[in-house]
Amino acid sequence: MMGGASTTRIAPGAYRVEQDGRTQIVYVAGAAGDYWAFCNGVVFHDELSGRSSRGSRARGTAPQSLFAPMPATVVKVPVRVGTAVKKGHAVVILEAMKMELPVRAPADGVVSPVHCREGELVPAGAVLVELQ
Repeated sequence: MMGGASTTRIAPGAYRVEQDGRTQIVYVAGAAGDYWAFCNGVVFHDELSGRSSRGSRARGTAPQSLFAPMPATVVKVPVRVGTAVKKGHAVVILEAMKMELPVRAPADGVVSPVHCREGELVPAGAVLVELQ
């Protein structure tokens, strides 16, 4: 049985979540009723209300599209088409709200299209990279 989670606000929009001896940093942005959370390269959008945008049509159709969790500036794209990545590998580094946010591969794969470039401002939900 899983233990309860404890959450501590560590900065505006940043929270430390501790559960079962593990600690994660979660970044949250948005307005009331339209929240975005970003944790370990995974984006969640207002899932508690049942309006999750994960897998929506605006987000692309590749099996593993990686998205911008919030409006951000692309700081670095350390991969290119054909790069083999392992689960957890940072494929794009974003900057938002004065924080660097690495977007990580959710599984092993090969980078297919890259849809962003360094210095570009991307909107929330924009497809950044696709993995095959």
